Amino acid sequence: MPQTKITELRELSSDELQTRLRDLKQEALNLRLQQATGQLENTARRRHVRREVARVMTLLTERKSAS
Repeated sequence: MPQTKITELRELSSDELQTRLRDLKQEALNLRLQQATGQLENTARRRHVRREVARVMTLLTERKSAS
C-alpha cells in the first residue's frame, strides 16, 4: 500500500478519515507484532504507517478546530 499524499486525504470526509485512522492503527499494531516475532520484512512500512497516522490525525484536528 503506497503512502498517501495529504491532498488525497483532504478529499476524504471526516467519517472516512476516522475509518482510515482505525485501519492504520490496526496495521501499525500488526506490524509491531510482526517485528517482535521476527516476521517483518519491510521495516520501512512501520515508518510510513506512523506518518500517515499523523497526517490523518492532523486533518481531523484541523477540521475539529475549524468548526
